[in-house]
Amino acid sequence: MNTDVVVAGGGPVGLLLAAELRLAGVSVVVLERLVEQNQALKAGGIDGRSTQLLVRRGLGARLAEESAEHGEGFAAFVRQGPTPGADGRPRARFGGHFAGLVLNTESSAEVPPGTVLPQQALERLLGAWVAELGVPVLTGHEVTGLVQEADGVTVHVRTGDGATTMRCAYLVGCDGGRSTVRKLAGFAFPGTDPLTTGYQAMLTLDPAAPLPTGWHATDAGLYAHGPKPGRILTVEFAGPPADRDAPVTPAEVQDALRRVSGTDVLVTDVESAARFTDNTRQAATYRMGRVLLAGDAAHVHPPFGGQGLNTGLQDAVNLGWKLAATVRGWAPGGLLDSYTAERHPVGERVLGNTRAQIAIMRPDPHSRAMRALFGQLLDADATLTDLLGARLQGLDIRYDVGPRTHPLAGRHLPDLPGLVDAMRLPRPVLADRTGSPELRAIAAEWSDRVDVHPLAETPGVTALLVRPDGYVAWAADETLNATSLRDALSTWFGDPR
Repeated sequence: MNTDVVVAGGGPVGLLLAAELRLAGVSVVVLERLVEQNQALKAGGIDGRSTQLLVRRGLGARLAEESAEHGEGFAAFVRQGPTPGADGRPRARFGGHFAGLVLNTESSAEVPPGTVLPQQALERLLGAWVAELGVPVLTGHEVTGLVQEADGVTVHVRTGDGATTMRCAYLVGCDGGRSTVRKLAGFAFPGTDPLTTGYQAMLTLDPAAPLPTGWHATDAGLYAHGPKPGRILTVEFAGPPADRDAPVTPAEVQDALRRVSGTDVLVTDVESAARFTDNTRQAATYRMGRVLLAGDAAHVHPPFGGQGLNTGLQDAVNLGWKLAATVRGWAPGGLLDSYTAERHPVGERVLGNTRAQIAIMRPDPHSRAMRALFGQLLDADATLTDLLGARLQGLDIRYDVGPRTHPLAGRHLPDLPGLVDAMRLPRPVLADRTGSPELRAIAAEWSDRVDVHPLAETPGVTALLVRPDGYVAWAADETLNATSLRDALSTWFGDPR
């Protein structure tokens, strides 16, 4: 089988990337090693930026339906924590947590709230969408080898019917933290070794031995109970597990939960359980020739706040349009390399904040003193809380798109009237509220790949050029600079037709 792109890995990141490529007119096949979906407990939702992305692609109603089914109890869980600051001001938005310290932010950032749904539900939602787009998702297909050549990649695959090969222009590894593609291609994967053993699980607990909800730092480590009854997370600092791949038993989870919580909690049933560690690593580059990495294949870290899933989804949407442009032949020089240039620093920051969280989770007196001080600062200073919440959700990302002649340049596009539906396809959008003949004439030179839409009255903005991933490549205030617009179009979207 020949195709433009092979995506190894049928999780949320691989499926979203496949959808982005298909919507951009590229042929793509997804190879998934498993035959049935992995039911191990993973992320419990996506953040506001990822929600915004999927809503703009037309999946808002599906997300709302899934969230209504799975989100019950989350708001009640959040309300159990201390929500006012030290000065008694109410905080408007749940901004995640940092090492179990709940961030209730006051930020006015124009981003929707996150969506509560299990990772498996998101995967099913994206899988249905990809099927509607006509993308083949081949389960029970495991990548076993690859050969890079000047004009493509030969992928060796093991299936239930025997071995086969596939030929593609590009191969993308979205196959998780132990990525086969990463190893076969020879990507360096430096980082830090694990110090902890953690568990995530959905349990049934005996009500005769209640377990308090919320986040709790104890003398033995840290644990969380919620947002649903029986959803638990534990972190202990006695080193990594002897065998991370061995089946997790109810007794093992109960023992860990008793050690950390200091209670006689009784586990009567385990619906789903998984071990994790704080193994923290990042690929030195996200591209080696015609092989690329996205999601956990490119970066691994502890699963605090679901940052891995959200970072991976943003990797996919950053890579998708750039890879499609390269395959279709209109990409300017260096566009595909800008994927690493833009997303590697983002992944590096995620690794840094998870290491910092581990540091103030430790049960030793020095770390606990730092945790207490940090918590007091968050309570006392709403600005600090907002900055940290923005960092954890990727709201403060600003890419280098050239001269910063406008505050929006390099930033993610806010939800402006009339432009949400303009982002249904991963195509560049030029939005203009002036009707300038000069601007329209320039845009016409790129009309095969850039869509033009009207812009509603927006303070300080006359026109915007938005990349397919939602980031602003160029913006103008009251003065339209035709030269700078043409430069931005050429820089990001190639030569005019």
